[in-house]
Amino acid sequence: MRLLDFARNFHSQAGEDGVIERALDVLGDRNGWCVEFGAWDGEHLSNTKRLIDERGFSAVLIEGDAARHRALVERTRSNPKVIALKRMVGFGPEDGLDSILRGTPIPKDFDFLSIDIDGNDYHAWSAVRQYEPKLVCIEFNPTIPNEVHFVQPADPAVAQGSSLRALTELAAEKGYELVAVTAHNAIFVRARDFARFGIDDNRPETLREDLSEVTQIFCGFDGTVMITGGGRLPWHNLRYRALVRQMPRFLRRHPSRYGLVARACMVAYRWFMRTLRGG
Repeated sequence: MRLLDFARNFHSQAGEDGVIERALDVLGDRNGWCVEFGAWDGEHLSNTKRLIDERGFSAVLIEGDAARHRALVERTRSNPKVIALKRMVGFGPEDGLDSILRGTPIPKDFDFLSIDIDGNDYHAWSAVRQYEPKLVCIEFNPTIPNEVHFVQPADPAVAQGSSLRALTELAAEKGYELVAVTAHNAIFVRARDFARFGIDDNRPETLREDLSEVTQIFCGFDGTVMITGGGRLPWHNLRYRALVRQMPRFLRRHPSRYGLVARACMVAYRWFMRTLRGG
């Protein structure tokens, strides 16, 4: 089954609404509960709003920003099935999702969890031990190639994100399998439900089809550094530029073609760069 065939946006960013609905239909047995953090105002790029509005789901929506939380409360005020909490979801015993959900009536095996906190998503999910959602949608850093294992430091002040491979390995440790990858989100189900999806190969490189934000860097024999692929900082809308000037133009030749002056300049340039980088 190719879940991306069902991709549709109602409120989501990259087809997640349709993928999530189809995955829940395949899973079948449901209790009608979902959780989303950060939930923003409950509508902007929401992965749960359609479930709440169209399928009658009960929800715990968590947002740490004060202004967004006020908008969330206002938007969901008339729905008694929605619990809107102002919390920052962390990864310790006091501020982790386990602690936050413990004060709600949500079942341990609720249907759907959406994690999007622009950085510590990996650590927030890793800390979930007491709850076992059937379906998990979690943001990864789409600029990181499939083969790279990268996990940002567990620090609320850091916003780097983690790679799809790292999240897939974490999922396996937690008893989950990858079933779909959208432009920015990985979608997992419990390993015991994976066979229902009829997926023969669920490696990240197989299920991830959108590589538009990945940048490849390579060099010519002459030392010219070249960039292909995404080539930009997508959240800042800036193109990569500085790396192309890794060496002065007159040194951009194969070393076998250096004369005495060029060789001496290259030695000096290496020393300068090492000094600049602190050794």
